[in-house]
Amino acid sequence: MGEHRVRVTQDSASRWRRRAGEYETLAEAIAAAEPGDTLTLRAGTYRENVALDKAVVLRPADGPGSVRINPSSGVPLTVTADAQVHGLVIEGGDSSVPAVLVTGPDTAAELAGCRVETRAAVGVEVTDRAAAVLRGCTVLNPSGLGVRLRSGASLLAEDTELASSAQAGLAVLEGATARLANCRVHHAGGAGVLLAEQGSTAELTGCEIYEIRGSGVQAESQATGRLTDCEIHRVTGNGLTLDTGAELTLTGCRVHDLPENAADLRRGSRLRLEQSTLQDFGRGALSVWEPGTRAEAVASEIHSSSSDFPAVWVCAGAELTLTDCSLHDLRDALSVLDQGSRVTAKDCSFSRIGSSAVSVSGGATVALADCRIQEAGTGLWFRDHGSGGTLTGCEISEVSTGVIVTKGADPEVSDCTVRGAAEAAVYVFAQGRGSFTDCRVSHGKGFGFYVLDGCRTALTRCRAEQNEQAGFEFSEPGPVTEGCISDDVAPAAPELPTPRTAQLTTAAAPVATPIAPIPDYRPADEALAELESLIGLATVKQEVRTLIDLISVGRRRREAGLKAPSLRRHLVFTGSPGTGKTTVARLYGEILASLGVLQQGHLVEVARVDLVGEHIGSTAIRTQAAFDRARGGVLFIDEAYALAPEDGARDFGREAIDTLVKLMEDHRDEVVVIVAGYTVEMERFLSANPGVSSRFSRTVTFPDYSAAELLEIARSQCAEHEYALAGATEGALLEHFAGLERGPGFGNGRTARQVFETMVERHAMRVAHLTDPSTEELQLLVPADLPVPLPRSGVTI
Repeated sequence: MGEHRVRVTQDSASRWRRRAGEYETLAEAIAAAEPGDTLTLRAGTYRENVALDKAVVLRPADGPGSVRINPSSGVPLTVTADAQVHGLVIEGGDSSVPAVLVTGPDTAAELAGCRVETRAAVGVEVTDRAAAVLRGCTVLNPSGLGVRLRSGASLLAEDTELASSAQAGLAVLEGATARLANCRVHHAGGAGVLLAEQGSTAELTGCEIYEIRGSGVQAESQATGRLTDCEIHRVTGNGLTLDTGAELTLTGCRVHDLPENAADLRRGSRLRLEQSTLQDFGRGALSVWEPGTRAEAVASEIHSSSSDFPAVWVCAGAELTLTDCSLHDLRDALSVLDQGSRVTAKDCSFSRIGSSAVSVSGGATVALADCRIQEAGTGLWFRDHGSGGTLTGCEISEVSTGVIVTKGADPEVSDCTVRGAAEAAVYVFAQGRGSFTDCRVSHGKGFGFYVLDGCRTALTRCRAEQNEQAGFEFSEPGPVTEGCISDDVAPAAPELPTPRTAQLTTAAAPVATPIAPIPDYRPADEALAELESLIGLATVKQEVRTLIDLISVGRRRREAGLKAPSLRRHLVFTGSPGTGKTTVARLYGEILASLGVLQQGHLVEVARVDLVGEHIGSTAIRTQAAFDRARGGVLFIDEAYALAPEDGARDFGREAIDTLVKLMEDHRDEVVVIVAGYTVEMERFLSANPGVSSRFSRTVTFPDYSAAELLEIARSQCAEHEYALAGATEGALLEHFAGLERGPGFGNGRTARQVFETMVERHAMRVAHLTDPSTEELQLLVPADLPVPLPRSGVTI
C-alpha cells in the first residue's frame, strides 16, 4: 500500500483536537479521527478489516465504486457507532461471518451508494438492537443470506437491491424491524423476504420481489408484515407463505406468475388483502388451512388461471371473508370444505368460471350476500350432509346450473335470482334439502326448480317464469311449497273437502300448496324506477316511498318474529285532473304486488257510472262486481265525490259507499282501494259515511304542474315521437304555459300533451308545402307551430 492513502478531515471546531492529516491505513486513520470527522479514501483495494467505533464518515475520493474493502478473512466492515459509509464496495470470502456487521444498542449506521459483493454467511447483518440505513445500495451474496436482522435490530432500506443470495434475500428475525421503500429483492435461493418469531415485523412500500427459488414472502411464528404497492412474481414457491400465527397485510399489491399458490396460510396465520390482485397462479390464489387461520380480501381481484385446483381453497376449519372482490377467468373459483370452515362474501362477483363458482362440502358453510355469479358451469354446489349456509340477494346468470343441493346439504337461500340457466336453475336430489324464500328463476333452457327423489326442499314465495321446461318439476312428493308462482301453471281447481272419517289424530306433515299462475307485474325496482321518472310530483313520490318503506319493514319485522304495525293501505288522492293520479295508482299496485302485499297488483279503474245502478239493489251488485274484479290488486275510484252529491239524500251513490265500506272491512287484505278527486269535494265524500274516513290511512295531494314541468312533459313527448324543439321554441312554450288560465278545466299534463299534438298538426301543415324538406325540417318544431290563443276566451288553436 502506498503512502498517505486516507485523509482525515477535521469537521469539528473543537480546539482540543489535533489537525487533519493523511494516513497510510484505514486503521490508523480511524484511530486518529474524532467523532464527526470525514475519512476520504483514495482509489484502490484496502485489505483491512475495518471497524468503525466512532461517528465518522467514510467516502471515496474518486467517486462510488473506486474503493474496495476486501480482507483475506473475517468481517470486512464492522460498525458499532453512528457512522456513515458512502460509495464503497465491500467484498469478503469468509463463509462463517457477515460481510457487513452493524451491532450494538447505541449504533445507528448508514450505508449510502455502497455495493456489498461477497461470498459470506450474510451480506449485511444488523443485530443487538442496532439500527441501520441502506440508501441506494446493492447486496449480492451467492453463498448465504442477503440481509439479516436479529435481536431487536432495525433497518431502513431505500432504493436498494438485494440480489443473487443463496438463501433469503432479507431475513427479519428475533423481534427485529425492517422498513423497505422502492427496493428490489430478486434471484434469491430461499424466500425473498423471511419474517420469523414474535415481534419481528417488516413494512415494504413500492418494492418488487421476483425470480425467487422459494416463497416471495415467508412469514411464520407470529411475525407480522405490511406490503403496500408491491409486486411479487416469478417465484418457484408460493407468492406468500404464512404459518404459525404470522400476519400479513397487502394493500395495492400485485402477486402473479407463480407455479404454486399466490398465498398459502396455515396454523392460525392471518392475511388481509386490500385493493390487491392475485393472478396467473399454477395452483391456487388463496389456500387457507386449519382452525384459527383467517384471510380477508377487500376490493381485490383474483383471476386468470387454468389450474385444476380451486382458486380459493378454505378447509380444515379455516375462515375467509371477501368484500367487493372480483373472481374471474378461473376453472373453479371458491371451494370450502370440512366442518368449521366458513366463507363470508359480500358484494362480490364471480364470472367466466369453467366449472363451479362456489363449492361447499364436508360440513362447511358459506354466507353470501349481494353477490353476482355469471358465466359459470355451476353457480353454487352444496355437496353433502352438514354443508350449507346462507345466500341473500345474490344474482346468478348464464350458468349451466344455478344452485345444486345434494346428499343432505341444507342451505338457506333468500331473495336470490337465477337467470338464463342452460339446465336447471335450482337442482335438488339425493336427499338434499335447502330452503328457498322469495327466489326468482327465469329464462332458463331447462327446469326452474327441479327437485328429485322426494327431497324435503322448502320453497316459499318463489317465482319461475319463461323457462323452456317446467318452472317447478317434482319427480315425487316431498317438496313443501307456499305461495309459489309460475307462468307454466294453470290455476288449480278447488280441492274437495276431506271426509271427516279420513282425518287422522296425529299431526300431519306439511303439505305442498299448488303452484299458482304467475301474476302480471314487474319487480319493485322497475316500478319504482318508473315512479321516479315521472315529471314533478316530488311530494307524491315521497309519500309513496314512505308507505312502501313502512310496509317493507313491517314484513321484515314479522319474519323476525316481531310485532308489525297494522297499516291501512287504502289511500285518498286529491288534486286536479291530469296530475298523474291514475299512473301513480297503477305503479303503487305493482309495487305492493312485488312486495308480496297484493297477489297480482293490477288496476281496476271505475267511476260513479260503473258502481251506481238505476234501481234498488243494482248498486250493491255493481259495486260487488267491481270489487271482485280488483281482488289481488287496486280498485281506483275516480271522482269518488260523485258518489256523495250535496243534494243526494235519496241518491243510490250512498248505497255504493256503504257496500264498499263493508267489502273493505271483510276483505281488508285482498284489495287496496284508492279514491280520487278534487280536494274540497273529497272532504265531502269522506264525511258521507262514518266508516269511510277510518278506512283510508292517508291523503296524498297531487299539486298542479308548474310551467317548467309542463315544458318538461312537452320535451318528453317530443323525444318519444322523434321531434325536436328549437331553442326559441322552448322559450315560447314556457311563456305559453305560464300564461294559461288555471281554472277548474285546466288539464295539467293532459294540457301539455294537447299542446304538443296541436304543434305537430301545425308543423305538418307548414312542412307539407315544402318541396323537399330535410330530415331536420321534418323533426324541428318552431315557435310558429305553437297554438294561437283566441282573444278573451283563452282557448287555443
